[in-house]
Amino acid sequence: MDPAATPLNPAHCYTALLARDARFDGQWFVGVTSTGVYCRPVCRVRTPKLANCRFYGTAAQAEAARFRPCLKCRPELAPAPGHAVWSVMDASRTLARQAAAWLDACDDEQASIEDLAAHLGVTSRHLRRIFAAEHGVTPLQYLQTRRLLLAKQLLTDTGLPVTEVAHAAGFASLRRFNAAFVEHYRLQPTALRRAAGAGEPTAALLRLGYRPPYAVTALLEFLAARAVGGVEQVDLAGRRLRRSLSLVHAGKRHSGWLGLAFDETRHQALIELSPGLWPAVGSLLPLLRRWLDLDAEPARIDAALGPLAADEPGLRLPGCLDRYELAVRAVLGQQVTVAAARTLAERLVERFGRPLAGAPAGAATLFPAAETLAAAGVEQIAELGIIRRRAETLIALARAWPTLGYARMSGSLQEAQAALLAIPGIGPWTAHYMLMRGWSWPDVFPSGDIVLRRALSPDPRAPLPARAIDAAAERFQPYRSYAVLRLWRQASLSKP
Repeated sequence: MDPAATPLNPAHCYTALLARDARFDGQWFVGVTSTGVYCRPVCRVRTPKLANCRFYGTAAQAEAARFRPCLKCRPELAPAPGHAVWSVMDASRTLARQAAAWLDACDDEQASIEDLAAHLGVTSRHLRRIFAAEHGVTPLQYLQTRRLLLAKQLLTDTGLPVTEVAHAAGFASLRRFNAAFVEHYRLQPTALRRAAGAGEPTAALLRLGYRPPYAVTALLEFLAARAVGGVEQVDLAGRRLRRSLSLVHAGKRHSGWLGLAFDETRHQALIELSPGLWPAVGSLLPLLRRWLDLDAEPARIDAALGPLAADEPGLRLPGCLDRYELAVRAVLGQQVTVAAARTLAERLVERFGRPLAGAPAGAATLFPAAETLAAAGVEQIAELGIIRRRAETLIALARAWPTLGYARMSGSLQEAQAALLAIPGIGPWTAHYMLMRGWSWPDVFPSGDIVLRRALSPDPRAPLPARAIDAAAERFQPYRSYAVLRLWRQASLSKP
């Protein structure tokens, strides 16, 4: 179900509500007229009468209708609607989805609809029209809901001072935050914190919901095989991960470390943040959701992949927290094994990375920044065992990074791919890998990959030729990226 494109059938939604069907979590919300509250389909409170239910495709639509978020099921924890599947003919839908992604990452309260329209290359009038048609609310209503729900989550799950919550959620002043919160939720922020019984700062966690099933073991094993020592550490036995991170939020760079665990009973990813990252949580939240592919619809994806998905349902497409780091690692991974690429990345981190004070062992170094490698000499990189041509590519990538559309997630997939291919030393496989994980694009297939050519061949000893591999992969559309992950995993598990 695509709530933005498909009218909601109250009878069908009510049936799912009675069953508390997790497949629809985040796909729509139910507003209850007798209480003035809106809930997720999985809410455990007593199910209201159908006559009292109003169904909305998004939380923003429910709030625009003057419903308040439920304090029990907490709509802010719900996964977002899954990967949209559209064609190049759906230009308006594409723009509307890009606009929503821009608003999700917006960290400037002064940003205007005109700024967003200029970013997308359309008029503000056209943007408002297509956005309302796709999302059912105006861009400002969408952004306001996002910020208020983030503030509600921080008030509930953390002990951050209310002033810090306001700024982390994107409000320029405490006064404006309090006014918006009271207007929409008819409750003071401090009253919500008391009602929710928020824990102490030392116990602060970000709780991020997902739709089950979720192949947690597969995700952690994928990340463990590629974990760069000093930056990222995966504990497979404990089913945990820690890593360092640096990102820009509201024009300021923030650095710290984060921890990842899973509450599989509640279908939540649990994120622990060091103090240096909490102020940037507004920008970090959408990155976390893409990194862990929390908004995927596993039932739909697995059904499209058929027998390929039968053995391990809920396999996710791992994204990234830092597109530059991923791009560098993709270049280092050209024509070498995963283990060899990891070794080269560790040497690069040891030589050019920055120490992170107070971080736990295994995540105490920050990955080299683009400006650091842009200023490096070819010989400095080549002496690490990285071939000279690849060293030149890393420097060219670093120098192009500030203006690269791929870095900002702007423009179309085709434009981003063309810009990447224009960098000397970046070929189709590398560009496809960057888009698959850096943009979390669900339908990318790196046809030059030798593992895939063997996996789809009737005879693994004779890999399919390049001209045949794309035809063989057509049956996995529009989720070829997920097929790639599954074929790679099958190959890794079959090794002696």
